[in-house]
Amino acid sequence: MIQRNDTVLFQGDSITDAGRDRAVLEPNVPEGLGGGYVRDVSAMLLAEHGPDGVSIFNRGVGGDRVHELEARWEDDCLNLYPTVLSVMIGINDVWHGLNDPSRGVSADVFAAKLSALLSQARAALPELRLIVLAEPFVLPCGPGAELPFEPEVTNRRRIVRELAEGLRDGGDIVFVPYQDAFNRALDRGIAPEHLAHDGVHPTMAGHMLMARAWWDAVLRSD
Repeated sequence: MIQRNDTVLFQGDSITDAGRDRAVLEPNVPEGLGGGYVRDVSAMLLAEHGPDGVSIFNRGVGGDRVHELEARWEDDCLNLYPTVLSVMIGINDVWHGLNDPSRGVSADVFAAKLSALLSQARAALPELRLIVLAEPFVLPCGPGAELPFEPEVTNRRRIVRELAEGLRDGGDIVFVPYQDAFNRALDRGIAPEHLAHDGVHPTMAGHMLMARAWWDAVLRSD
């Protein structure tokens, strides 16, 4: 669970970025947290711990693959000294390759780079006590239905889950099964367009679903 005085860092691509104001570098500023699941989770954390009880940063960057995440890891992760690190990456490693094969990232490279980044964070950040590792997802609407995302997205989901399982011996790590959370909503009859209009970028409802899934996974780790 998140504790008082934690520094919580969210990392990822446009789903995490969610239109944040990148000029805002301070924690807990609404404009700097974006308009998505990070802001929803942050609201819950700040309501529980108070305005000075936890420091929350969003450093997601739209369009990022694991390569770009690696390039900014020191500035946008290690130098912020998080005690809780939440990472969601992978959909662009597939999507960019569908539009231009030279821009895609193979599953093996994705797995190796993400594993190295997490290991580097653990080695460089002695106060890092919790990693939250969230899987990418795709819903059957818009480009999510029109483009051949599968089986590569499922493969990235497997990689992220296996990384989470493999890293548990080194400390606390939580896996967030976003695809399962979305699939349960679809099974209840909710239209995919209500959750992610293009199959990838969540709507307001989709971001809230993600926030709840993140919160539930972290609570279960307590």
